[in-house]
Order: sequence, then C-alpha cells, then structure tokens
Amino acid sequence: MKQKLTITVDAELIPVAKRHARSRGVSLSSLIEQSLREITREDGPTFSSRWRGKFRAAEREDDPRYNALARKYLR
Repeated sequence: MKQKLTITVDAELIPVAKRHARSRGVSLSSLIEQSLREITREDGPTFSSRWRGKFRAAEREDDPRYNALARKYLR
C-alpha cells in the first residue's frame, strides 16, 4: 500500500532531482522510494554482531585499570 509523505528539501534541489528522475525514465517519487530502499536495506550482519564474541580478555593480573575495564566490557 502506498502512502503519501511530505518532505522538505532545498528549493534548488527540486528541479535538478526532477531532471535526474526524468533522465532515468522514472517519477521523482519512484526515485526517492528506490533511494530509501537502498539506504535502508539490510544486506548482512551489523558491525557489532560481526565482532561479538571475537575478543578475549588478555592475561593482565597486575593491572587494576585493565581488570576494571575487562570486568565492565568483556563479561
């Protein structure tokens, strides 16, 4: 289902964007929808999920700052 959306853009951008859409043979609405689909597409895992569980705590028994940070972030 299509739904109307009101956006605000710089006045100088509108004719340029319309020409760009027309040169591609699509409406400005279609061009904007396609662009939004591309930037919101989730192709793969997120950065944090790719690295989750990859780091291990180093052996530093005599460093209290390291131990405090390891307790906070690695466990």
